[in-house]
Amino acid sequence: MEAKQKKRVTTKVGTVVARNSAKTVKVLVKTLEKHPLYKKTIRSKKIFLAHDEQEKCQIGDVVRIAETRPISKLKRWRVAEIIGLTSKEIESEIKDELS
Repeated sequence: MEAKQKKRVTTKVGTVVARNSAKTVKVLVKTLEKHPLYKKTIRSKKIFLAHDEQEKCQIGDVVRIAETRPISKLKRWRVAEIIGLTSKEIESEIKDELS
């Protein structure tokens, strides 16, 4: 008998930037990559829609998201854990930055 191999789960860490729908949050993930030829550090950012089952995430929270099966048309990620909580001041700064 073969032991089943556990599938490696892709995780990312980002900041919650919006809570538009029920059980859904928008997570902004920022990455730093070095250009292969020119060696310049390139900053990139991407927004992922993630499933928040308990609806505990607030705007500004730092969360870890994990890849999962398709939940809806655009949701392929779920909130694995909340790493850092936010304060009301940070929440207002994020709203100003996005608008």
